[in-house]
Amino acid sequence: MPHLLLLLALAFAAAPVFVPFDGFDPNLYPVPQRNPPVQPAGWAFAIWGPIYLWLILGAGVGLWKKRDAPSWQAYRAPLCLSLAVGTVWLSVAERSPVWATVLIWVMLVTAIIAYLRTPRRDRGFAQGPVGLYAGWLTAASSVSVGLLLAGYGVLGALLAAYVALCLALGIGALVQWRRPGAGYPAGIAWALVGIASQNAGLAPGLMVISGAAALGFAFWSVKGLRGPKTA
Repeated sequence: MPHLLLLLALAFAAAPVFVPFDGFDPNLYPVPQRNPPVQPAGWAFAIWGPIYLWLILGAGVGLWKKRDAPSWQAYRAPLCLSLAVGTVWLSVAERSPVWATVLIWVMLVTAIIAYLRTPRRDRGFAQGPVGLYAGWLTAASSVSVGLLLAGYGVLGALLAAYVALCLALGIGALVQWRRPGAGYPAGIAWALVGIASQNAGLAPGLMVISGAAALGFAFWSVKGLRGPKTA
């Protein structure tokens, strides 16, 4: 399993090289989604670089030093499943936002399960990278729902953004309450700053709420850095 995890982390990181992805094609939706308020600003997606590198580093350290450690065994299987789905996600997202949404929620659920199973004592190479990955996915999965709601005419773009925001905040708060940490809330905070930036001057209410929520998750992240490593 540790060998498989490292291979999947490498494949996951390599996927964008073979399938470049700049976001969902607006015309894949019945109601084209151009510059939707639910989506973070483009620069926010740069977080994938640190996520890829940290996951690879964590998997490598796990293979090298923690191959047979019981505390590292529990989270590997769900993380492998999440990364396996993530490796093909870009190809699906180019063709179908509906199926891409289904798959990203599979990625999220398995990533959260993995995060909840990470050892508390190994925050740098287990809880940290998995948490950052799961945190960003929490926001990204909610954004996908918001895009579907607006793109299929169920809700207006702004209302869909608020629904997606509430969904991300609810899941994020629940997971953070269940497993306090630094990486998980940091991933959500980064996405929220991106949403606030995207809506500056366009949707003041959404910008303020996203910004305030980002501060809250950033506070949790800093608190997580100072929290106990035991248990």
